[in-house]
Amino acid sequence: MNLTAKAMGSPGHLFEGERHDVYVEISGPSATDVQHNFVQRWNEASERGQACGTRGHDGNDELGFPVRPSAPRGASTVQIQRTVHPGRYCDIHPSLDSHAFDIVSGERSIRSQYLQAIGAARRTIYIENQAIPVPEVTAGLEAALRRGVEVVLLLPADPEDDVRAARQNAQRKPLFDGLAALGRHENFALTGIAGIDARGRRSSIYIHSKIMLVDDAWATIGSCNLHAYSLSGNAEMNAAIWDPQVVRAVRCELLAEHLGQDTADIDDRAALRLTREIAHANRRRRDLDDSDWQGLAFSLDPASYGG
Repeated sequence: MNLTAKAMGSPGHLFEGERHDVYVEISGPSATDVQHNFVQRWNEASERGQACGTRGHDGNDELGFPVRPSAPRGASTVQIQRTVHPGRYCDIHPSLDSHAFDIVSGERSIRSQYLQAIGAARRTIYIENQAIPVPEVTAGLEAALRRGVEVVLLLPADPEDDVRAARQNAQRKPLFDGLAALGRHENFALTGIAGIDARGRRSSIYIHSKIMLVDDAWATIGSCNLHAYSLSGNAEMNAAIWDPQVVRAVRCELLAEHLGQDTADIDDRAALRLTREIAHANRRRRDLDDSDWQGLAFSLDPASYGG
């Protein structure tokens, strides 16, 4: 998440111009993998080998890789995932209790786990993302919908200008066609969220979070957008979490904010169906210029999104 006032506003108090974001705090051995990643990137991003780049150092000093893992904390299984562009980093120093990784060839473990998790889903998929899913992700979501999986996708209700420009670009048509195809399934909902602004009117809240919850059992949270740059080119990091208790708690907390209703007493499938119902009802109120909603969520049209 961006460390800005908009991003770090108090939960439940979202107003005009603010962003909705999600972050995760990592402790235990997985934090050592984050440290390894930091050292790897810091050492190779340094300009100390260039003229005037040492800033008082001798040009040979480097951060050291971790030599022992952090002590175990909690019961969750957590794996750090990354996107690293090929050729960006060269130090193949292994993380603890592991083997050397060919980082020179890049890494796309976030993309791989998104696709694997969507392919493995049997009950529910809940996604919040800043970007429209790339066609390969959309294809996986449509296959899940055909299996009867309940899917909710939360995007910015008012997308950025580059999304609107892409809608007019014939080369980007498959991106929007894929989103429209998802909308033809009854078990799919495309939603946005809107709070009350200073004038007492509903104002869309920008979605900046990058999170996916699957079957109330697995989650990924991090910096990766579902567009080609984040999945294949940019340097990104996510944490994948295998822990039904944690994932269910995250689902309940997010939906309590978005729906204005506690979903702790219902399962994940019922919770996503309820999301659709409330979002559709709020959309009808929005179309009537009625700001008296339940919660923040309202439905969007997948066939015209970004237009």
